[in-house]
Amino acid sequence: MVGNNSASVVADAYIKGIRGYDVEKLWDAVVSGAHSMHPSVSSTGRRGWEYYDSLGFVPCNVGINESAARTLEYSYDDWCIYTLGKALGKSEEELAPYAKAALNYRNLFDPENNLMVGRNLDGSFSRPFSPLKWGGDFTEGNSLHYTWSVFHDPQGLIDLMGGDEGFNAMMDTVFTMPPLFDDSYYGGVIHEIREMQVMNMGNYAHGNQPIQHMLYLYDWSGQPWKSQARIREVMEKFYVANFDGYCGDEDNGQTSAWYVFSAMGFYPVCPASDEYALGTPLFKKVTVTRPDGKSFVIEAPQNSKDNFYIQSMTVNGKNWTKDYVRHSDLVAGAKIKVRMASEPETSRGTSEADRPYSFSSER
Repeated sequence: MVGNNSASVVADAYIKGIRGYDVEKLWDAVVSGAHSMHPSVSSTGRRGWEYYDSLGFVPCNVGINESAARTLEYSYDDWCIYTLGKALGKSEEELAPYAKAALNYRNLFDPENNLMVGRNLDGSFSRPFSPLKWGGDFTEGNSLHYTWSVFHDPQGLIDLMGGDEGFNAMMDTVFTMPPLFDDSYYGGVIHEIREMQVMNMGNYAHGNQPIQHMLYLYDWSGQPWKSQARIREVMEKFYVANFDGYCGDEDNGQTSAWYVFSAMGFYPVCPASDEYALGTPLFKKVTVTRPDGKSFVIEAPQNSKDNFYIQSMTVNGKNWTKDYVRHSDLVAGAKIKVRMASEPETSRGTSEADRPYSFSSER
């Protein structure tokens, strides 16, 4: 929403094999964008980059709105720059600052609340704090939405929350609490808040983009069946062929793209990695044909309204217990077969070896 996310677009394209451009010029551009801001268009580049570079976060009391959202997105963008530079063979000396900054999300984690919270210039956390307050330190959302914006390092966030149990409990809370809110920053109910209320899925606000990836994060915490159940619930409740069948902002095609990916059974939680987190396929068979004529196929013959849990899965005939699929396998023409059932298979995809990518695990 407020980062210099061109870094994500450039890095993802290069990592996924797209060529035909001057990548060195793009490298110079994303590096420049990480340490500058457009002189008149504050949404271009990084507002507050001087604070971010020196402190590891954008303070919430220096006149820069949405400071926590900026910090979280800048941290992810720095990981994208690091990943792109690594693929380009840049030196360790050149990459080290971005590898370090990719962990800056840790600077906002408040152990007292177990959530991301804005920080003042002196390093203290913002008080009073309400997880229900929209806006202010966040962009069209609250801390319950933005805490999960650690796309490149869910394992690092799990560790901050004390492990899988604490992480899963916090995730569950978002769905089980009522759709309460604090709109004092805006002085009234904005449409994103009203949409969350109408959807009535706790404080989960699928009508706005910052939290849409969160449903997939159970893949990282040993409970992938919860992702499968929640994803199917969203697909069936919030996307219907009626006049009120769309759940919120489209914003550059993102809400539709979420549905298209999720209907195939996977989603790019972390662009610039080679992995897609598994969800639950919606159809009995999907064939995707690439411009080069190669295709990949996802088959789930038992799929139905009630059978949305993954029991087992094969990729190219081999048993696949991992909670992700690789982009490189898909573009090579993977044949994926998924056995579905009405009850969760709580022994599949639960080991640490089955979890998708996290930057902490790489390091």
